[in-house]
Amino acid sequence: MCAIVSTIRNKFPDCAITLSIGEKSRDTYQKLFDAGANRFLLRHETANKQLYEKLHPSYQKFENRMKCLQDLKEIGYQVGTGMMIGAPFQTMENLAEDMVFLSEFKPHMVGMGPFIPHKDTQFKDEKAGDCDLVILCIALVRIMLPNVLLPATTALGTIDPFGREKGVVAGANVIMPNLSPRDVRKKYLLYDNKICTGEEAGECRNCLNNRLKKIGYEITIDRGDFTP
Repeated sequence: MCAIVSTIRNKFPDCAITLSIGEKSRDTYQKLFDAGANRFLLRHETANKQLYEKLHPSYQKFENRMKCLQDLKEIGYQVGTGMMIGAPFQTMENLAEDMVFLSEFKPHMVGMGPFIPHKDTQFKDEKAGDCDLVILCIALVRIMLPNVLLPATTALGTIDPFGREKGVVAGANVIMPNLSPRDVRKKYLLYDNKICTGEEAGECRNCLNNRLKKIGYEITIDRGDFTP
């Protein structure tokens, strides 16, 4: 990974390199940062330890997830965290805890989307999250953290045909088209019926451009760095 990051940094010195490769040691995070990575996305999932343990296997520890987020921020990454809205066992009190955590941690990016079940997991029969509740959470985070990078996620567009547009209107300011080669996308489907799995990268980007123009927005292609 360090070699890949270094190669990209040398070829594209002005780009923002964002990683999302899970929990690692602080030393590993430091090496990747030194190689040229700028940002790291690691969802906290929930600020409630008991809920975290219900959603994760026993070898994944709440304390380690929080330590990793702190390590990333101390090293100097622009850190993105977030959670699924409407996850199994989640309560409104849990979401309130998440909002308190976000206000205290002050991440540079917050990724929020609805929980959507996957047929091959133990949560396959659980109800999907609600679009309106996701939109409310996006609006609250925009008010609470006015400069944060806030994506309108693909999951939001999956659960509602106009989900991403609703997210932008509510305060989202990041759109991420699927640029992966089409023939590998089904290898990492995190939920059922994900949109944009059959489009070429250029088609996906053009579709997003056209959709946002209809609600009065245009996509800009730049680093979009967080500004305090």
